[in-house]
Amino acid sequence: QARLVESGGGSVQAGDSLKVSCTASGYPFSAYAMGWFRQAPGKLREFVASISWYGDYILYEDSVRGRFTISRDNEKNTLYLQMNNLKPEDTAEYICAAAPGGNYYYREEDRYRFWGQGTQVIVSS
Repeated sequence: QARLVESGGGSVQAGDSLKVSCTASGYPFSAYAMGWFRQAPGKLREFVASISWYGDYILYEDSVRGRFTISRDNEKNTLYLQMNNLKPEDTAEYICAAAPGGNYYYREEDRYRFWGQGTQVIVSS
């Protein structure tokens, strides 16, 4: 069965950096677009970034563009999110997801078939 497992979350101060990872198994990783979403307490889940099959098409949410970098290593079946200059409003559970379809990026939650459980990121001011 498909499984996505996030790691690398933690507690940091504003301005710090953190890199989270998502290791995937049970599905053809390189034939799925991948995405990062996040959900803060009491808030709806929101889109963060998405990356196409080979990493050549990328989309960022406006609030993270210029600070976050999404990447993937298909040989390792791993998705990454490098987060720089973190802000308190970035505090959330960071969740990775996999979307079947074309070699493109997707922001809509309905596109994603498989979801991880998330890794917690806390940014203190």
